Amino acid sequence: MIQMEDLYKSFGGVEVLKGVSLQVEKGEILALIGGSGHGKTVILKHVAGLMKPDRGRVYVNGKDVYNLRGGELEDLRSHLGFLFQSGALFSSSNVFDNVAFPLRETTHLGERQLRERVLNVLEQVGLKGAEDKYPAQISGGMIKRTALARSLVKNPEIMLFDEPTTGLDPVIAHTILDLIKSIHKDLGFTGIIVSHELSRVFQIVQKVAMLHDGVILFVGTPEKIMASRDPVVRQFVTEALRMPSSAMRSFDQEEKRHGEK
Repeated sequence: MIQMEDLYKSFGGVEVLKGVSLQVEKGEILALIGGSGHGKTVILKHVAGLMKPDRGRVYVNGKDVYNLRGGELEDLRSHLGFLFQSGALFSSSNVFDNVAFPLRETTHLGERQLRERVLNVLEQVGLKGAEDKYPAQISGGMIKRTALARSLVKNPEIMLFDEPTTGLDPVIAHTILDLIKSIHKDLGFTGIIVSHELSRVFQIVQKVAMLHDGVILFVGTPEKIMASRDPVVRQFVTEALRMPSSAMRSFDQEEKRHGEK
């Protein structure tokens, strides 16, 4: 469903992706892990067609993303949901209107059908009765649920999750990941999830890819990465499983600074 071939991407002369090749089979969720600043979000943006590689190719459902133009690109994106790290809600719109936005912009649904679809997906993510609240009136967990509902409202074939649990306490973080697992079981979408919550994420994905220094260092099942003897893989996984996610992000930033030196 998703295939990346020899992706390269630089910013301001700094090479972030140095020949990334990776594929995600239809119906599976892949966990994309690695240190902060190593390019995981950059990969998601390439899959969504939000960023163009310096060289290399991205194929989604057999179509070369960077050869698509106009309506073809919009059609591809209409089958894709993107859960941004911050939630990216419109602060001046309530929960209902935030979730309804993609339907109003890209479909011709009548108001009655639109309302039914939005209320159904809000119930699916546990936000029944919260449709009239504004982002400033709800918790971080509810913001993530609203953003998840918005990304799911068009029943996408592909879902991209960029740190869906950032800023949440462990209980709420696990609830969000359990919700992703449950919805995947119902919808069968193909997904990539970037997360530091490895202990829980490894329980909901079928495959793991580790990005390190601009290349994919490891691809395999959660069981295989746990048993890896590669010293870089072992150190990262051991630290990630031992530390809380907030501490892990600090570890990653320190690792990045050390590498820059």
